[in-house]
Amino acid sequence: MQDFSTYLPGILLAYSAFLLAIASPGPNILAVIGTSMSVGRRSGISLAVGVASGSFTWALLTVFGLSAILATYASALLLIKIFGGLYLLWLAYKSFKSAALKHDIEVHELSGGGRTPFGYLQRGYIIQMTNPKAALAWISIISLGMQEDAPLWVGGAIVTGTFILSIIIHVLYAVAFSTPAMVRLYGKSRRVIQGVLGAFFAFAGLRLLMSRN
Repeated sequence: MQDFSTYLPGILLAYSAFLLAIASPGPNILAVIGTSMSVGRRSGISLAVGVASGSFTWALLTVFGLSAILATYASALLLIKIFGGLYLLWLAYKSFKSAALKHDIEVHELSGGGRTPFGYLQRGYIIQMTNPKAALAWISIISLGMQEDAPLWVGGAIVTGTFILSIIIHVLYAVAFSTPAMVRLYGKSRRVIQGVLGAFFAFAGLRLLMSRN
């Protein structure tokens, strides 16, 4: 129990960073929204599951990759934290910049329509796995939750928890944004949401850069 309480704050911080990252729609989320609106809820859900599966793969690769690096080069943790912290600060800048803009989000249907649900699932997985920013984001998220001496179960808890959250949130996007009214509602609150996200990313980035463990 003592070990659990020691690593729980980092795990929860990783969960929080992940949740707030997908609260700000990027290209993958916009593809899910656009597909739900233009093709249908079922296709949007299939695409969402594919995107979530890609996130799970990136999380696994990141956890095992960082664990292997730290097992061989313990000093590499400092460089990883600096890299992850700077990326979080960059996300903060992007969020604040988005909050300052007046335009609403724009959604588009994926090119080459007419896919089966499994086809949309495959497309979502490919979109996520070929997104280089996903790798950078996961390095930052895992770095927030894993300390230098963290056991492997900590990484497993982060991967499992974020995968469950990813499935839930992406499917909720597909269901909720299957109506244009929801897009308009988000557009009205977008600037406030982006400002809150920017503040969190700035906090998380500075915390990662100043941490010693």
